[in-house]
Amino acid sequence: MMKGIGKRYGSQSLIRLSRRSVLGGLAGLAAAPLTGRALGSLASGASVISTPPRTWDAADTPVNLPDPDVLALDPSFGLVNYGNSPLRKLWQGTGWLEGPAWCTVGRFLLLSDTITSQQYRYDPEDGPQGHVSLYRRESFNANGNTFDAEGRLITCEHGMRRVIRWEHDGSVTVLADRYRGKTLNSPNDVVVVPDGGIWFTDPAYGDGVVEGHADVDGPANPQRHLNPYLDAELTSQYGGLRRQEDHVFRVDGKTGKIEAMLSQHDVAGPNGLCFSPDGTKLYVVSSAPAPGSQPPLPDHAIHVFDMKQGRPTNGRLFTDFTLAGRAMRPDGIRADVEGNLWCGAWGPLGLCGVFVYNPHGQMIGRIRLPVGCSNLTFGGPKRNVLYMCCGTALFSLITATQGAGHS
Repeated sequence: MMKGIGKRYGSQSLIRLSRRSVLGGLAGLAAAPLTGRALGSLASGASVISTPPRTWDAADTPVNLPDPDVLALDPSFGLVNYGNSPLRKLWQGTGWLEGPAWCTVGRFLLLSDTITSQQYRYDPEDGPQGHVSLYRRESFNANGNTFDAEGRLITCEHGMRRVIRWEHDGSVTVLADRYRGKTLNSPNDVVVVPDGGIWFTDPAYGDGVVEGHADVDGPANPQRHLNPYLDAELTSQYGGLRRQEDHVFRVDGKTGKIEAMLSQHDVAGPNGLCFSPDGTKLYVVSSAPAPGSQPPLPDHAIHVFDMKQGRPTNGRLFTDFTLAGRAMRPDGIRADVEGNLWCGAWGPLGLCGVFVYNPHGQMIGRIRLPVGCSNLTFGGPKRNVLYMCCGTALFSLITATQGAGHS
């Protein structure tokens, strides 16, 4: 869910970042040498930074277990980590994977490709590596996905700038597409809670031509050189669009009422979100420059809120998302049944992958991957397989825990 971001509040001008520029910057960080104790801890054993490097192919030489790229930083990680399972690269060859969601009835993993505007179906039981097939030929640059208690698919569409639900008869219900008369920006991540409420983030990562529908003007189209009217199907629905302030929204499962629960000033550029297993805490990733910072400084962090009478309150920093002295970039997040938070992380090779935090914000373990992780989820019949979307590739790891039901 890492896209461009930019906005102006009064006299405050925020830096605009594109996916490509961010990844270019991270590549520069990867080129910078790691020194001292951090380098020694990263280089130990066969790993993503070993020589020769791990190839990650299906036919690769078996990895000595426990997997050297699954790192325990605290003894409590042993309660959720299954040491006899290696990391596996399942598939590669698409544009940009996002929004993994496990379908319990179909026993498959649904994936979005925000760049090709398609969705895929990964069947883990079809062959040794599983099998990926086309699920939806046109998804309107879909991003986040989830399934509700009735097994209906809920999807965030960048292109149409809406959140939809696919009904059992194949029809589509639009759950949210406007707020206070204005179109949404580009709904990003979505979760359903036990009371039927649908929570989603609405940053402006899909306001360009690659992963959504271009604004008629504004930060994503300042010179108005981009033509938002070329895609007839999109523009016949909405016409020219302009972004509004970023929010975290809730849609009432009974009345359909959409309500802003958090604003840009609560969480800058809200990205991934999830709830604690008992529903008493809401976690939201921040991916934009912090409001009021001069010069504009990135607020790449995870924030936590207490849930009181159905509303998030007492917002505070959960983690600043740093590792080995490096400021990393969080993306998608999910909770396990123990209350631990599993977070996709972008940054230098050897540091990027997945970070695991206990409910107190302490990093207890991490997973090194050959590329940053955008989104992740727990799937499989027992909900104990961690699926990780990493740019153009899909990875998995069998764990000793399960994903929280409404995370």
